[in-house]
Parts: sequence; structure tokens; C-alpha cells
Amino acid sequence: AAASWGRRGGPALLRGALGAVAGRACSTGAPVRAPSAAVRELQGPGRGHFLLEHAAPFSAFLTDSFGRQHNYLRISLTEKCNLRCQYCMPEEGVQLTSKSELLTAQEIITVARLFVKEGVDKIRLTGGEPLIRPDVVDIVGQLYKLEGLKTIAVTTNGINLTRLLPRLKEAGLNAINISLDTLVPAKFEFIVRRKGFHKVMEGIHKATELGYRPVKVNCVVMRGFNEDELLGFVDFTKDLPLDVRFIEYMPFDGNKWNFKKMVSYKEMLDTIKQRWPELEKLPCETSSTAKSYKVPHFQGQISFITSMSEHFCGSCSRLRITADGNLKVCLFGNSEVSLRDHLRSGASEEELVQIIGAAVGRKKKQHAGMFNISQMKNRPMILIDVFSYYFFPLEPALPFPLCQDALQNPPNSKQWGHTFSHWLTWRTSSTFDTKCLEASPVGPVSVDCQSKESSSGCEFCTRDLESFTKVPRASENLTHTDEEGRATMVDVGGKPDSRRSAAAGAVVRLGEKAFGMVRQNQVKKGDVLAVAQIAGIQGAKLTSQLIPLCHNIPLNHVEVSLSLDPARHAVVIRSSCQTWGRTGVEMEALTAASLAALTVYDMCKAVTRDIVIEEVKLLSKTGGQRGDFSRV
Repeated sequence: AAASWGRRGGPALLRGALGAVAGRACSTGAPVRAPSAAVRELQGPGRGHFLLEHAAPFSAFLTDSFGRQHNYLRISLTEKCNLRCQYCMPEEGVQLTSKSELLTAQEIITVARLFVKEGVDKIRLTGGEPLIRPDVVDIVGQLYKLEGLKTIAVTTNGINLTRLLPRLKEAGLNAINISLDTLVPAKFEFIVRRKGFHKVMEGIHKATELGYRPVKVNCVVMRGFNEDELLGFVDFTKDLPLDVRFIEYMPFDGNKWNFKKMVSYKEMLDTIKQRWPELEKLPCETSSTAKSYKVPHFQGQISFITSMSEHFCGSCSRLRITADGNLKVCLFGNSEVSLRDHLRSGASEEELVQIIGAAVGRKKKQHAGMFNISQMKNRPMILIDVFSYYFFPLEPALPFPLCQDALQNPPNSKQWGHTFSHWLTWRTSSTFDTKCLEASPVGPVSVDCQSKESSSGCEFCTRDLESFTKVPRASENLTHTDEEGRATMVDVGGKPDSRRSAAAGAVVRLGEKAFGMVRQNQVKKGDVLAVAQIAGIQGAKLTSQLIPLCHNIPLNHVEVSLSLDPARHAVVIRSSCQTWGRTGVEMEALTAASLAALTVYDMCKAVTRDIVIEEVKLLSKTGGQRGDFSRV
């Protein structure tokens, strides 16, 4: 078929077309007559148009009952990964298939050759993390020799990309997708439990230097997790030829998926258009999974993978081979056919094609035929194909600190069994790499989780606290007890909504030795200031889960800042919270400061026990019936 025309001119297709036009069958070896006008057209500049008009029918074996032609094959090279993303797998990893049950390099090439002969013209190598497989360069080189294969792509977390990419390019790799869910170095390390943000960024730049156009960057967007970085990712395309692909959060077995966590394509688009109203929609192919846009004058572009809100099942052209050799015709389905077993039992090529064709023929119309895909059962994504480590396949060992949805969906009691301080520490013994901390230099240190634009609302950063007017003493009556003295929650239903804010602070005296290690970033558990900052944000958002009579408040803004005080050998913590509602956010600000302080203590306690947490206090508040307050 025309779709099978290869990088080197599609010699197999050319032979078939020449035979048909010149009056001989390629398999007969009969003499070839003098070239006709049609043959001369095929050999000349118009051959592409000619091939489209005279293309053979697409393989029936790769065409399902709904007429979808599957010309795109994703092959997982390994179940292993060199990261331990909290939303993807537990820190200790997952139970892996024994090496003897995984496809060998030769078996991968055999399967790939079979699919390419039937019409597949694009193969993507995935994992786990495909670039940790020792023979990945050789596999790419062998795939490149397959006649009819147009595209060899890889999806990677980028950790090993800079080192391997020159060899991969030489072997024939011509497309790259790099997984990156955040542009904040400290958040990256917290998520993946490993160092490596700078390696991923180096990999992205190396790909652009070697001429890959575009370099695709995959970003799964999850509410309360990273939707606040949408604009930063768009800005990332300004000076680089990237295609940042925002992927809707999808359900997989064990990831506790619910609709609230998903940020839809239209919501993302609206957010971006508020910043760049001139955003232009780009044309796309019918079978494309992405809706692409571009900010005028930016080098790169953005795309949306609308797997949930506007599924593209009707034009699906993808098949998957797992690392252990199973064919999956639908990402959402748990139905699999073992090609490995048939290969090893000596099945002929014809028998394998029949097996593949039967599996493709059973493919459902959409989402594996499920009406409620949030209830689907499937193997963990790390063991299927990971985009490269997307879609949160296992229940997280640690809920991510910025997950605002945890307010509505608190973790179960088992997850809460660990203390917050242990919850929020690095769990790797490797030496800390200061390259990942360019955003938070030591000396005095200021760590802000928000952008410069958004930080203008932070009272402790932008206002002189002494300028606030001191208000009269509050009522001496306790508001959280009923007439009989029992604890009760205050009814705020009759209060008017208003803008409310609060700022709090705390000081952690570390002593000279621990202070010096924090300042030089030498604490083995990791970046103390960055982790404590994230802990404080998490604490603010989970206040109602920790303080029994606090209301569940939708916070508009949380900011935690940490700085070093050399005179006192101390870490000074400031927090601020804002909301529009019927009750104040003093407790949220205090909880943020307290959790940040406790995290500093936890990360430094191995160095010294002579640590003192002091001056935990409310610094200011605005809004509410009792007026504003400021601590002079």
C-alpha cells in the first residue's frame, strides 16, 4: 500500500507497482517489457501521486470490523524504569516478569518485520524506560533495515537521552517524545524520588541540537498537581522547536481515578487563551490523536491529547506489544494475545498473521467496549507501555503535596499511617546534585512556589506588617463548643462571602552544624528548604483533615517561603493563604508554617537533636466580621 512506502523509496512497493503496470507479476521472474508511460510516471517526480491512485488495499489482517486500519505499532522494550514516580509505582518497584519471558531483540525484530509487511509504517519503542535496555541502539538499527517502515520513534523519560541520542540518531531513530510533568526542579525530584531534572532538560536541548523537529514533550495534566504550570509549558515553546502535548488524566487499575482530577482539553485551552488570545489552531490529519495550536512567532507549538473528553477511538490506528510479547489491541482493555508463546512454539508466519488478524478483528468500537472506564481492570501502565510513565497506574505511596483534590478525596487511613515529616522526605541515599537547585540558591535563600506575578498577593512578602491597623481584642467566648460544652463545628452558612487572607510564621533553630549543611545543601535526605516548602503547601490544603473542627476551604492561593538567618543559625518560615469564602484562613496559614517547620526538623534530626521550633504564630489576617489583624 502507499502507506508502506519506505524511507528509501519503498523498493518492495515499487517492485509490485512496476509489475502491475508493466504487465508482469513480481514473483514470476518473467521478462520485463519496455517501460510504459505509467512506469515512466512512477519513476519520475509524480510517483507519489501515482502510488496513491494505484495503491493496493490495506492489509485485511490489520483492519478491524469498524474499518480502522492499524499502521502504528508500539513495542515495549522493558518493564524496568530508572525512576520511581510516586504516581506510577512504589518506591521499591513492581514485580517484574523474568528475563526469560521477555521478548529477545531477535523476537522483537521478527514481530516488527511481520507487522511492517502487513502495512505498519510507524513503530514507537516504549517501556518502562526503553533507553535502559542495553541493546536499544542495535534494535533501532535492525528496525531501520525493514523495508516500508517510515518512522522509528521512542518515548523516554529523558534521563539517558543525552548520552545515547547521537548513536540512536545514527542508527535510524527519527522521532522523540520526552515525558516531563513539571518544570520545577524540586517538584520533579519529589515526584520521581530520584535526581535528574537537569538531565531531562539537557536531553530536550540535545534533541533540538541534533535536528529533531519537533521534539515532543508529553505532560499529563492533573488537577491540583500541575495544572498551574500550563502557561509555563506554553512559554517553553517560545524559543525551542517543541510540541508540548498536554494529556488528559486517564484511568488505570489502582490509580483511584475520578473525574474531578481530570482537567479537560477545553478547560486547559481556556486557561491558555486568557494569556495568549491570539493562539492559532493548526490543521491536523484525520487519524491524529492531537489537537494542535501555536502562539504566533513562537518556534514550537502545543497539542492536546483528549483521550477522555473527546476520545479518538474512531480513528485509532494503534496496536501495542508488551515487553513480555502480548498483543494489546486497545490500551484500555485487559484482553491480550501472547505472540511470544506462538513464536516460541514454532508458529509459521502465516499462522501468526492469522492470530494477529483475529485479535484485531475483535477490537471494540471504543475504550475496550466499556461504558464506565473508571471501573476498568488492566495491568499497571508501567507494565504496558507508559507514555512513558504516565496515567498514575498504582496507588501512590505518597499523595503529592500540591494535590488540591485531596481536600475532597482524602487518602485512606493506611496512607495516613506515616507521619507528615516522613511522608515528605527524600528516600534516596545518593549524594544531592546542586544542579537541580538553580531555582533556589543558598545564601540567603528564598523559595517560592508561585510565579513572580502571582506572588504579589503574598502579604508577608509585599506588605509592611507594621502598617496594618491593630484591632480590638476578640471575644472571650469559645465558638467551637455548644451550650453543654461539647465540641462542635461553627455554622458559617449565614455569613457573607468575602476575600480573606492570613499570614503566619515559624522559626527553626538548627545549631551551627546543621545550619551549615542546610546552607550548603549537604543534608543526605535532600533539599531541606524545597521539601519543607512543599510540605507547608500540602499542610495548608489538608488543614481540615488535620484539625477536626476546621472547615474544608477552597484555597485560591497558598505560598510558603523559607529563608536562612545566619545570626541565629535558623530557618525562618513564612506562609500565606487566600480564599474567597465565609470563614478565614488563619488555621491554614498556621498549619503551613508548622508542617514546614516539622519537615525541617525531620530532615535535620540525624545531624543534631538540638533543634528548637519556636515563634509559631499568626502574623496577620484580613477579612471577616472581626476585621483585620496585624502582629506588631
